[in-house]
Amino acid sequence: MNGSGTGRLEAFSDGVFSIAATLLVLEFSVTSGKDLGSQLTGLWPAYLAYATSFLTIGIIWMNHHYCVETLGRADRTLLFVNLILLLIVGFLPFPTRLVAEYLQKPGEDAAVYAYDATFVLMAIVYNVWWRYASMGRRLIGEGVPDSTVRAITRAFDPGVPLYVVTLLVAFWSPLASVFLTFAVAAFYLPSAALFSRE
Repeated sequence: MNGSGTGRLEAFSDGVFSIAATLLVLEFSVTSGKDLGSQLTGLWPAYLAYATSFLTIGIIWMNHHYCVETLGRADRTLLFVNLILLLIVGFLPFPTRLVAEYLQKPGEDAAVYAYDATFVLMAIVYNVWWRYASMGRRLIGEGVPDSTVRAITRAFDPGVPLYVVTLLVAFWSPLASVFLTFAVAAFYLPSAALFSRE
């Protein structure tokens, strides 16, 4: 049994990540009796929202796994912050569905604001999660070099500002904001390179 608590933390987190990613597919629906081709073409906002959210959840999952591997133990505070992070991840399918339904339609402003605000909040909590664990090497494993901790911290640094920018862009163009959110996810795609850079 893993007495450090990191095994249970990661197992529970993996379950929430996988469920949230799976629920995203519920954004897609068609109506029988109508032209299927035009319906499938008209679902492009749903495709965009799905790809953006799924990619983001996947990247968070990969980076979460990498960060947990650096931990020597998990205390009650980290478990609580992790729970808040998972709460937001589990909520993500809802604003994703709003974007899928309202993008380029009346109500798109509120839908994209909710979507972007969720990402901002997620980035803030994820930063709190890592900085609590890494500050003064509070929960970092003894064999993990300081250079690895610094590299992960640098990789986290752009997250909150980038998502705040996507939210601000939404006031000018909701569609551009969603595309920018996808670009932010793509920026974090090479997570191993970002997290291991000296």
